[in-house]
Amino acid sequence: MLKGKIAIVTGSTSGIGLGIATALAAEGCDIMLNGFGEPDAIAETGRALREEYGVRTAYSPADMTRPADIRDMVKATVEQLGGVDILVNNAGIQHVAKVVDFPEERWDAIIAINLSAAFHSAKAALPHMTAKGWGRIINIASAHGLVASGEKAAYVTAKHGLVGLTKVIAIEAANSGVTCNAICPGWVLTALVKKQIEARAAAQGVPYQQAHDDLLREKQPMLQYTTPEKIGGLAVFLCSEAASTMTGAALSIDGGWVAQ
Repeated sequence: MLKGKIAIVTGSTSGIGLGIATALAAEGCDIMLNGFGEPDAIAETGRALREEYGVRTAYSPADMTRPADIRDMVKATVEQLGGVDILVNNAGIQHVAKVVDFPEERWDAIIAINLSAAFHSAKAALPHMTAKGWGRIINIASAHGLVASGEKAAYVTAKHGLVGLTKVIAIEAANSGVTCNAICPGWVLTALVKKQIEARAAAQGVPYQQAHDDLLREKQPMLQYTTPEKIGGLAVFLCSEAASTMTGAALSIDGGWVAQ
């Protein structure tokens, strides 16, 4: 069903975004990649997707803090790939500090990238979807879109807002053939998280596996990390015909984090 569909995945040069882009490419979607990184590495990512899955790829360096860049990314997708059928708002950043110590510029950046960018992307992409009578918007929220943790004021605020935005888009687009859902992961084993575990193990003088399990145990009953590939699989399902009446949902994939 997804063969020939055109997908934008923001923040897709690594981590969760790359996992989602790869899963969609495996189903035959053409992909507009976006994110930061070394140009050669980004070019290699696109080449690998084209060669392995026989799809088309393009790349936008759009800065998610700049609405004009976001509009240009959507325009480039239409011009280079022929349209926009799927939008995955994945780009995000994090900063940890107590509210009284939280740098104002970090607050502004997190709200811009984790929340406002999804609004600007959806606003630009929706007309293309509704004109076709089919579209899928998937917002990558977080367990922190449903519950809070200390020292993450901007991130929790942005992710809660992203879940709210998801519901509004779903209601407005309910009879247009477009659905909008949020995926809410718990701990995801990305390269960045692996570095966190290594640093934790070194700081505490404990084995890597203990630090690995302790990090999970603080939040999740299930001592198992979600992977980018599993999140990609859920994104593919949300794009399928089986999910055509699922909209406005915030779907946890979090090892039981918010079940407690």
